Amino acid sequence: CTHSQGYPMQLFSSTSERRLWGATVAVVIAIYSTLGLARTLNEVLLNRDLLTAAFGLGMVLVGVTIVTQGLKTRPDIAEISVVLGIVAAYFMVFTRMVLPEERSHLIEYSVVAIFIYEALIERARQGRRVRVPALLAILTTGLVGALDECIQAFLPSRTFDPQDMLFNILAGILAIAVSLTLDWVKQCRARQ
Repeated sequence: CTHSQGYPMQLFSSTSERRLWGATVAVVIAIYSTLGLARTLNEVLLNRDLLTAAFGLGMVLVGVTIVTQGLKTRPDIAEISVVLGIVAAYFMVFTRMVLPEERSHLIEYSVVAIFIYEALIERARQGRRVRVPALLAILTTGLVGALDECIQAFLPSRTFDPQDMLFNILAGILAIAVSLTLDWVKQCRARQ
C-alpha cells in the first residue's frame, strides 16, 4: 500500500499507536485464552473465597487503565471530582451485577475499549483519517465480544449468550463515555 506520492504507507502512524494496538491484542489474547479455563478458574477462586478480591483487583486495573490513558497531565480538582464520580459509577454497576461472569465482561471489555479508542485517537493525532473514533472503538469492542461469544458456542464447557454480547458493548460504551468525559473536563480547563 502506498501514498499518492509513491511512498510506502506504514501500518501504524507512531510508536505510541503501535504500543496501544499491541496492548489491545494482548488483552484480547488473554480474554480468548481463558475461554476454556474460565469456569475452572471461577470455581477455584470461589472455593478459596478469592473471587471478590480477584474482581476487585480487576476493577482497580480498569480504573488504572482509564485514569492513566485519560489523565496525561496533572489533574485539577474538577478532574479529580470526575474521576471519583466515575469510580463511584463503576462501583455501583459492578455491585449490581449478580453473576461473576457479568463482572468479568465489564472489566475485560472496558480495557479493550479504552485501548482501541486511545489507539484511534493517536492515529488521528498523527494526521491519519479516523472517523468518529469513539463510535468506532465501541463497534470494534462489540465485534471482539461477539467473536468471543461465537467461540464459546463451540466449547463444551461454555455457552453462547447474546446477553453477554450486550454486556461487552455496554462495558465499551461506559469506558468510552468515561474517557470522553475526562477529555471534556480537560478541554474546559484548558479554555480557562
